[in-house]
Amino acid sequence: MLPGLSGKSRCPGLYAASAPYIRSVPIQTTGVAGSFPTGLGSTPPHPVPLGFVFRSRAKDEKAQSAVSAQVTDSNQPRDPQAPKGRPTPKRSVAQSQRRSVANTPMTRKDAAKRQREERRTAMARQREALAKGDERYLPARDKGPVRKFARDFVDSRFNIAEYFLPMAVIILVLSMIRVASLQNVALLLWLVVIVLIVLDSIVTGFRLKKRLAERFPDERRRGAVAYALMRSLQMRRLRLPKPQVKRGERP
Repeated sequence: MLPGLSGKSRCPGLYAASAPYIRSVPIQTTGVAGSFPTGLGSTPPHPVPLGFVFRSRAKDEKAQSAVSAQVTDSNQPRDPQAPKGRPTPKRSVAQSQRRSVANTPMTRKDAAKRQREERRTAMARQREALAKGDERYLPARDKGPVRKFARDFVDSRFNIAEYFLPMAVIILVLSMIRVASLQNVALLLWLVVIVLIVLDSIVTGFRLKKRLAERFPDERRRGAVAYALMRSLQMRRLRLPKPQVKRGERP
C-alpha cells in the first residue's frame, strides 16, 4: 500500500484487481440507442428524441396546410353580405352554374314530366294573353303590329260573316219542315247569305289592304288580310284574342 493512501479510496484499481469479482459500473450516455458515448466520434452534443426520428410526415403536411389555410383566410377580405365567408359570385358565374344544373342528365320519365309542366305553363300563359291581349305570350300567328291592326280593323265594324252561324241554324230548321214554300225560302236565304258574305269579305279585304299599305309600308303584310277575314267569320264574343276596340271606333 502506498503512503498517503488508505483503504479502497486510495487505490481503486488495485482494490478492483484484488477483489474476487469485478463490479460493473454503467456508463451514462446522452445519445440515442446504438450511438457512441459522449465524447467519442462525431456524436452531436444535444440528444435527438426518438419521436423526431420516427415522426409521421402526413400529420406534418396536414398541420402545415391547415396553418397556411388559416393565414390565407385571415388575409382575404370578406364580403359582409356573403354567406360562410365566401365573396358573392358574379352574375356570369351564377348563370353558368344555373346552366350546368339545368343541363344535368335526367331520366326519360323526368324529362317527359318536365316537358309536360313547361307545356302546361306555356298554354296557361297563352290563354291569359289571348284573354288580355298581352303581346309577349301570344301565339306566333297573332304577334306583331300588323296582325294587331288587322284584328282591331275587323272588331271595329259590323261584319255579315259573323252572323253566318245563327243564320245557318235558322235556314237548316226551315229546310227540315215539309212545306215546299218554306224549303224554297230556306234555299233562297242560303243563296242570299252566301252572296252577302262574299261581297262583304271582298270589301273588307280591299279596305284593310289599303289601310295596311298606308300604315305599315315597310312591314311584312303577307297573310294579314286572310287572317282578318277568318276572324270576321267568328262571332265577336268568341274571338281570340279578345277584341280590344269597340264597334265604330277607329283603330
